[in-house]
Amino acid sequence: MRLRLLSLVFITLFLPLILLSQEEPVDAAMNQKIREEGLHHSQLSSITHYLTDVSGPRLTNSPGYLRASQWAVNALQKWKLSNVKREPWGEFGKGWDMQLCTVALQQPYYHPIIAFPYAWSYGTSGPLSAGAIAVSYEDSVAIRTNKINLKGKFVLITDTITAIGGAFKPDARRYTDSDFANMKDEFWVTREELEPYLDIIKTKDLFIKLLQQKGALVIITKDHGAKDGTIHADAMDSYSASVVKGIPKLVCSTEDFLRIQRLLASGIGVQLGINIQTKFIATDLNGYNVVAEIPGTDPLLKNELVMIGGHFDSWYGGTGATDNAAGSAVMMEVMRILKTLGIQPRRTIRMVLWGAEEQGLVGSYQYVKNHFGDPVTMQLKADQAKVSAYYNLDNGSGKIRGIYLQENELVRPIFKKWLEPFADLGATAINPHNTGETDHYTFDRVGIPGFQFIQDPLEYLTRTHHTNMDVYDHLSIPDLQQAATIIASFVYHTAMRTEKIPRKSLPKGEKWLFEGF
Repeated sequence: MRLRLLSLVFITLFLPLILLSQEEPVDAAMNQKIREEGLHHSQLSSITHYLTDVSGPRLTNSPGYLRASQWAVNALQKWKLSNVKREPWGEFGKGWDMQLCTVALQQPYYHPIIAFPYAWSYGTSGPLSAGAIAVSYEDSVAIRTNKINLKGKFVLITDTITAIGGAFKPDARRYTDSDFANMKDEFWVTREELEPYLDIIKTKDLFIKLLQQKGALVIITKDHGAKDGTIHADAMDSYSASVVKGIPKLVCSTEDFLRIQRLLASGIGVQLGINIQTKFIATDLNGYNVVAEIPGTDPLLKNELVMIGGHFDSWYGGTGATDNAAGSAVMMEVMRILKTLGIQPRRTIRMVLWGAEEQGLVGSYQYVKNHFGDPVTMQLKADQAKVSAYYNLDNGSGKIRGIYLQENELVRPIFKKWLEPFADLGATAINPHNTGETDHYTFDRVGIPGFQFIQDPLEYLTRTHHTNMDVYDHLSIPDLQQAATIIASFVYHTAMRTEKIPRKSLPKGEKWLFEGF
């Protein structure tokens, strides 16, 4: 009796998945065509060159973002894609451009310093030369009571870290089989885990306002963990159109900052020369995404959607190559491959490249809210039911090694069959868990199957992510060609499948993850 009961449970729970795995069709002939076009006729080298070297940094609403998005629109139109446009999603705020930044140690000797202004920081209105002073957050009372004089000085905000990290681990690596076996949620946090940082941010903002009130000329902060001249240039002031002028702020390389800090601690006077020139652009406060389509052809399914994307904006220290010209270029290449092969998809394939991801998934959040429903209130629109799946790429330049299920076990047998033809390219892993806060999250939060691919980390988090080293030379073009080939196959099979991709239960509405950040 117990054995029969266990058999019944097995049949009820697992037989549908087994049958689905056996029956899921794979178009081997189309896969071979996609491989040929994606691996041997790729245009990824050219696409990434134009998005990075030619366009420059793509901070949202900056001149570089405008250059890159206009180039993308022109390229997509040249490839004969449909409904190509820069689509506004609502007000973002002011654009910003860094036009000059020179920082140098002048006394006790001359030496150039590696530094960047904060994004949306004001400039210095010309070259300045002044003494430097080091303070910490614990000095608030002394500064407020004028026991520490900041007037007319460059102010370094110090912390407890006084040495760089070791150099015994390589920057770049690929995943191993044991990595996949032990892989949990990747870069995934909850709103509750982020909440404490709001208090930290408010405390820092109040401290900076105090420094400005007491006459500081420029505020200088240290990079948060990089070394070897690499800087995480991802600090920012406000891009709101209503914010009044604030004090110029710089982030300095760890080595340069610590040298100045040691000199000051030794009682040796330090003089710096700083000239920061920035420009604000307020002619158009709207934010924009880049959109292109391959229309569906099936009379019953053509109004349904298969969506792909990656965020198009970047930070400004480099040219946003691995974050995320890589993902954007791959998705453009996917559209080019499928269009070149002349496919006639049953469903419409829509690519959207997102703005303002770096400011809290703003472009994809507003797009989802405009088209599919509100992730906070869960008031859904009719088109929410028409999206079969959304596929995202935003973890650097590494090749695809598999896919995260986003806790949707119903898609495991489907994705397993679709990955099998690419095992020779290294893509075999299926991770049941969630991955980090990028644009698939906004789709997931309104009940649309949204997925992020697993990529080899290479040197993404160790060297290039948000840094001045995020440039074309740190891209792996062969890895991106592999990624475009696999995604093109996933998109094709999703578009041709009779049924939409299975869905999880609808999530409950909740406070937006990035609200207040």
